[in-house]
Amino acid sequence: DKIIVGSYMGYLRIFNPHPVKPGDGVQPEDLLLEVQLREPILQVEVGKFVSGTEGLHLAVLHCRKLCVYTVSGTLGNVEHGNQYQIKLMYEHNLQRTACNMTYGPFGGVKGRDLICIQSMDGMLMLFEQESYAFGRFLPGFLLPGPLTYSSRTDSFITVSSCRQVESYRYQVLAFATDSNERQETEQQKLSSGKRLAVDWVLNIGEQALDICVVSFNQAVSSVFVLGERNFFCLKDNGQIRFMKKLDYSPSCFIPYCSVKEGTINTLVGNHSKMLNVYQDVTLKWATQLPHVPVSVKVANLQDLKGVIVTLSDNGHLQCSYLGTDPSLFQAPRVDSREINYEEFDAEMKELQKIIKEATKTQDILPKSEKHRDLIVTAEVSPNLDAESQAIDSEVKAEAVPSVTVKITIYSRVTAQKPNLAVCVQAPLAVTCDQFVFDDLEPDSSETVVLSVFLKGNCSPSELEGNCVVSYNTPTELNPEGILKVAQCNFRLPLWLICFPAQPSKAANHKLTIDTNKPPISFLTIFPDFANPSEDDQANVLGFQFLTGSKTTLLASKTSQRYRIQSDQIEDLWLITKELTLRLEEHFKKQNCKDFACTFSGSIPLQEYFELIDRHFELRLNAEKFQELLSERAVQFRAIERRLLTRFKDKTPAPLQHLDTLLEGTFREVIALADAAEENQANMFQAFTKLKSATHLMIMLISLWQKLSTDQIAILEATFLPLAEDTQELGWEETVDAAISYLLRTCLSKSSKEQALTLSSQLCMPKDTSRLKKNITLFCDRLAKGGRLSLSTDSATQQAAVMPGGCTTIPESDLEERTVIPGSTATFPNHGQITKQKSKP
Repeated sequence: DKIIVGSYMGYLRIFNPHPVKPGDGVQPEDLLLEVQLREPILQVEVGKFVSGTEGLHLAVLHCRKLCVYTVSGTLGNVEHGNQYQIKLMYEHNLQRTACNMTYGPFGGVKGRDLICIQSMDGMLMLFEQESYAFGRFLPGFLLPGPLTYSSRTDSFITVSSCRQVESYRYQVLAFATDSNERQETEQQKLSSGKRLAVDWVLNIGEQALDICVVSFNQAVSSVFVLGERNFFCLKDNGQIRFMKKLDYSPSCFIPYCSVKEGTINTLVGNHSKMLNVYQDVTLKWATQLPHVPVSVKVANLQDLKGVIVTLSDNGHLQCSYLGTDPSLFQAPRVDSREINYEEFDAEMKELQKIIKEATKTQDILPKSEKHRDLIVTAEVSPNLDAESQAIDSEVKAEAVPSVTVKITIYSRVTAQKPNLAVCVQAPLAVTCDQFVFDDLEPDSSETVVLSVFLKGNCSPSELEGNCVVSYNTPTELNPEGILKVAQCNFRLPLWLICFPAQPSKAANHKLTIDTNKPPISFLTIFPDFANPSEDDQANVLGFQFLTGSKTTLLASKTSQRYRIQSDQIEDLWLITKELTLRLEEHFKKQNCKDFACTFSGSIPLQEYFELIDRHFELRLNAEKFQELLSERAVQFRAIERRLLTRFKDKTPAPLQHLDTLLEGTFREVIALADAAEENQANMFQAFTKLKSATHLMIMLISLWQKLSTDQIAILEATFLPLAEDTQELGWEETVDAAISYLLRTCLSKSSKEQALTLSSQLCMPKDTSRLKKNITLFCDRLAKGGRLSLSTDSATQQAAVMPGGCTTIPESDLEERTVIPGSTATFPNHGQITKQKSKP
């Protein structure tokens, strides 16, 4: 095979390369012929283009000319070798600017090739060798696409600007009315029988780079089309045989014969300088090229078959092949030796032993050690900071205090990339929450100091923080290290969010906590809040929160009770928790192990439901704001489009107050966005209050029912499932799903209830009535002896513990606020309880 290259500079070159050693330069004798033609070369083809002979000639397409040359060689008598020259046989001057051409035995002629040139304005000009035959305009033409000829169907295949593959039969082209003008005359329109009609059309939805018609002995005849993003193989009638979606931008392709029966291999070059080899749609090989190929062919050069010839857009021509350099070395045959099977067995056993030991002692998973590799400790300062470190606090108090937390990381081993994260529950905040250290050596430590303060304008639901350190420990098998985590919790002082104040006698909400020990003076358990100089402080304490509300704590002088009272139910939580924790710590120091707190009052469900309704109302408001914002934004964009159309018009129409309407809509969008932001802040505060009240409810239920640690964990997972409340997944629907699950499993009263299926989809409810009903029913079932358990046979266990299982409470009992037999809790009439037979 010879390689013919034409350039836009007008150079025509013919190469006959021969194999060289890798790294050798270009050989001068590889270039057979170089001639400069006066015009840019668009395309070169080789075929039987001269009448009277079946010899191959060279057709060269210029912008306005088609030239056909004969190439001849003279045997060289001197060392310069053979000489080659070209001679012009004939040329056609074109009336229209050419784009590309194709050739073939149009109409089934024997022993000669005809040429078809596509012009830039969509005319197909057909030449029967030395003479011009006819010209036809393609219907609905806009821009030229690739063009090829299929001898099997005697038709021309192209891709039009409508992004569809179109096929026109030669017979239809030949018999259609001659067209010298682009526009059809009235006479042509009337003679509709002779209009150029398409044979078949296939919409591929993209522009094509190239088309190739192939026919190999063992494969099905196909038409290949290379699109900008896909690669199609079509049958002769335009039906898709297969297609391949490409994840790169292709530049050229060539199908060639495959070694496997019934398949075709294809080389596809792309703009990432890669050449991919496909067998039908399967990628078989990929290789890197030094340039982006714009044309690729497969050639047989001298003794080397299957050479891949690629050409880049800046004239880099490369002949390469896939595979490795052939090795001429042959290893000499070795004498066969007797195999010593005993030695082999011994070696195999030794290797198996090593493998077994390695799998036993491999340290891919961390070992559970008595001494941890890295220990993190947090020490909270007993006193508040002398100078507050609070930054950008929204609290409207005179001074917002802060407390220092000192965190120490001690490592026993080499710890790579230690990263410390400090988390506190909003509205609390820290001065810095992320720390990155250098690698820690064995038995070394790092210390950081930060301050915690109240940032948001509401009381937090938890006074606890968490430190998490992530680090890598390198091992023999894994030098990069295994990722490990160490963490610790710390408790923040009550001083951070409230300070001592005058006790308040009147309060809307009151709670009484019973103990089994005599009351302790507040001077003992609250030395940081009580003033020894005031006698009444031994039994009464007032707490003023930074956010403005007040809570009072009273100890009974005669009975073993403590009362907590406040105007807001959520403010009871932190003081109640602090009281129980300090009492437990006090009796622990006294070595008293049987201390216990109980709650025998009524569960304040009605007040809790008010907080749920408030939070849910704000969620509904957020949805309304979102809808309104969306509507106003659509309106704003519509007015903008109208205005832009007016401004772009050469003779603009009057604005008709569109600018006033735009400004008004803009103000509405800003006002709605501000209102949505304010609603978001209110929703966060409502959720924080709801969390505090929920913590309180969990504590009261656990004290009332004397629940174990595991059961309290189930309660917390049920009522506090979310760290963050969002519109997509809110607190109400999540808690409702969790309570419904418990009511139908461990708290079910019959096997019929257990058979009910739960909804698999969580979505925002229309109202909170179902949730409130389920919470009431949940407390009711606990009061009747139900026990929280996640085991599957919990209903069976309950039947064994409680004869008759969980029986329902009569509606009249609930309405009359009767004390439930066997329990000290009373239930007010919430107006939410319906017939127990209805589906909870």
